[in-house]
Amino acid sequence: MKIVPDTSVIIDGRITSIIARGECPDAEIIIPEAVVAELESQANQGREIGFSGLAELQNLSRMAEEGQCTVRFVGTRPSLDQVRLAAGGEIDAMIRAAAHDHDATFLTSDRVQSEVARAKGLRVQYLRPELGELGPLGIDQFFDEHTLAVYLKELVSPHAKRGTIRDARFVTIRDQPSNEYELRALAQEILERAKRDPDGFIEHESRGLTVVQIGSMRIVIARSPFVDGMEITAVRPVVEVGLTDYDHTDLLTGRLVSGRTGMLIAGEPGAGKTTLAQNLATHLSDGGAIVKTMEASRDMQVPDQISQYTAIDDRMETTAEMVMMLRPDYVVYDELRRTEDFRVFADMRLAGVGMVGVLHAASVEAALRRCLNRVDFGTLSRVITTIVTVSDGEVDRIYDLAFGLKAPESIPGEGTVMPVVTVVDVVTGQPALEVFRYGGETVIMPLSPPSPAPGRNHGEPVAERGVEAAGEERAPGRQIEQELQREIGRFTDGPVEVRMLSNTKAVVYIDDRDVPAAIGKGGKNVASIVNRVGVGIDIRPRSEEPPGAAPRRPGEPGEEGDIRIRMDRRHLVIVAPDQSGRIVDVFAGKEYLFTATVNQDGEIHLARTSTIAQEMLKRHASGDPIRMRPV
Repeated sequence: MKIVPDTSVIIDGRITSIIARGECPDAEIIIPEAVVAELESQANQGREIGFSGLAELQNLSRMAEEGQCTVRFVGTRPSLDQVRLAAGGEIDAMIRAAAHDHDATFLTSDRVQSEVARAKGLRVQYLRPELGELGPLGIDQFFDEHTLAVYLKELVSPHAKRGTIRDARFVTIRDQPSNEYELRALAQEILERAKRDPDGFIEHESRGLTVVQIGSMRIVIARSPFVDGMEITAVRPVVEVGLTDYDHTDLLTGRLVSGRTGMLIAGEPGAGKTTLAQNLATHLSDGGAIVKTMEASRDMQVPDQISQYTAIDDRMETTAEMVMMLRPDYVVYDELRRTEDFRVFADMRLAGVGMVGVLHAASVEAALRRCLNRVDFGTLSRVITTIVTVSDGEVDRIYDLAFGLKAPESIPGEGTVMPVVTVVDVVTGQPALEVFRYGGETVIMPLSPPSPAPGRNHGEPVAERGVEAAGEERAPGRQIEQELQREIGRFTDGPVEVRMLSNTKAVVYIDDRDVPAAIGKGGKNVASIVNRVGVGIDIRPRSEEPPGAAPRRPGEPGEEGDIRIRMDRRHLVIVAPDQSGRIVDVFAGKEYLFTATVNQDGEIHLARTSTIAQEMLKRHASGDPIRMRPV
């Protein structure tokens, strides 16, 4: 019996299975060179299906050597143009022509190919997808009931992450390293299963990377040139978590059904963001809402009534246009990475669709900063109404965003009324952050230090922890003070006096003549400092400083002290005996130059040919005063 298999049968491994079962005794397998060329092209592009198909051809050749069948290669190799047009059916036409020329049965698992071949008058054997019971995968041997993920890489011992989200540990599964042959066999089996399993599909395939979803398991197969050595990573959920297992469930669901339908779920990788999102989607769907998901990789485990969509031609914007025509009540967007994702999320939310988005961010402030780079400040509180932070698989905090016109509370002495978005901790009812435009920049300012999350043990109060712990509490304030002195000193000639009112507010006294330069045009300079340091600043002239302020000691910030510069053959030496043994910031005029340690002889040595030494000489020659401030 003469058989001409097409590429689909070679890739899914069905041809060798048929021969091994003895269903085609004395079979003569005719392989068109077009099949070999297509598989070679796919392998050269780093696509896993190309390697899988070539491995199947090798198995056929081995079976021929054992006398189980006859294999021969026929035809001519397709041209470069024909390979490029493979997606349009050019290679398929060459394979069908080979079946016609050799009066052979055309074997395929491609429905379209089978219909075209029948129309051409060929004898066709169509292999339907196998829906029988599927056995375990080879990669399943690395999993047990406590395994979250398995990591396989050639020349490296297999590793796994086991435990729970809160208490996961990285363990070695076996001492013997994996090799490329073992990983290729596993990859081929995974691809074959993805084609046969109704719950399996190839999510993404590009040069050196294939992403496969089989049931609840997501498998990433990577090889050169994407990675330095072939590797397979498989991730699966261990424990089924329901929405009732989370704290503050009523607060979450109540916000989604009461109009606050622009929710972001933020957390670090592996914190449990997607699990919470899929539970919210299931809850909304069970409540009678029409829910859809938009996922870059469709790995959410949701009921069948929730349709899961991915990017069309790698563009979520196109997917959004299609989803909008379906008129959903809610869309769960997993996850917001690129600028396009934020823009699509904002457009759909402003169009009236309830949105739940998943975002990588370590804190609510980090989540806001990622959004503000892509979402206009004027629409921020309408696009995002609630931010939920997740940690270790639990809801950590819930924040609501409210828009208003007022003077920012986070900047002492600022009486200008402006648009302000206030971020409020829902559980405590206390405002946590303010977001506003100041001096042309968008500023995020804390209103109060974060309190311990409800239900978590964060230790005893500072007063009961002894002198050492109290000293640790004071250290951040001193660091902020030094940072403010350094930043404001860039714009001033005279000394800078910082008085911390709290961990988030400070009053700064500088010489009267330096005030305009420190504030900047339209407050631009001070806004930039506030944004970098994260502390509200009230800049005041020294003439308003309360009487009785402690006098400065020589060498403290703002004092030039006894500073000299000398040169030798190899070094520029800054001599400052009053600063001996200190770490100091060095300024030339208003400009910060560098930070260094003054040695015990009261000297700083710079290489004479270095850039900073040349700048020092230039500034000194032009008459700029050289100043030091202890750090």
